[in-house]
Amino acid sequence: MIRYVLKQCKNAKQSIYGKMFAYPVIEETIDEEALSAHMASHNTPFSQGAIKGMLTDMVQCIHELLLEGKNVKLSNLAIFSIGIKNAKGGAEDEEDFSVQKNIQGVKLRARATGIMLAKGLKLNATLKKAVALTGISTSSGTGTGTSGGSNTGGNTGGNTGGGDNGGGGGDDGLQI
Repeated sequence: MIRYVLKQCKNAKQSIYGKMFAYPVIEETIDEEALSAHMASHNTPFSQGAIKGMLTDMVQCIHELLLEGKNVKLSNLAIFSIGIKNAKGGAEDEEDFSVQKNIQGVKLRARATGIMLAKGLKLNATLKKAVALTGISTSSGTGTGTSGGSNTGGNTGGNTGGGDNGGGGGDDGLQI
């Protein structure tokens, strides 16, 4: 179940000023140790230690391949790639371009694939308003439909993929 809180846009310069949007409540971040323990509990013949070793090796290999200029696709998760963060303004022409002056750095990009695509997540996600966390209810009554929303956050990760923040009203679990 994905719990969410509602937040109001406070930026008066935005066309969405004063509108409410749903944001997920992240309860915990799972590291490799906890992920390997979780995976080992699914009736696998592999121990937690063996799984953790495979995950650690996988991360190192993905890092190595990305730095070789390759993309890495994990079906039903993401395509990992490297992006370049260019300096503002750009270079006037090829002769004016230099790495030191025109490139601020590189970044990791991840594009969802398979069941992790927005449409696959939407079909399987159950949302519930996290009133207990905030103690404040911003809706009147309960709702059973979804309300439209838009991705109001900036594209800070460098990924050009889109998405939307669908939300529901009320305190009941909502299947979308």
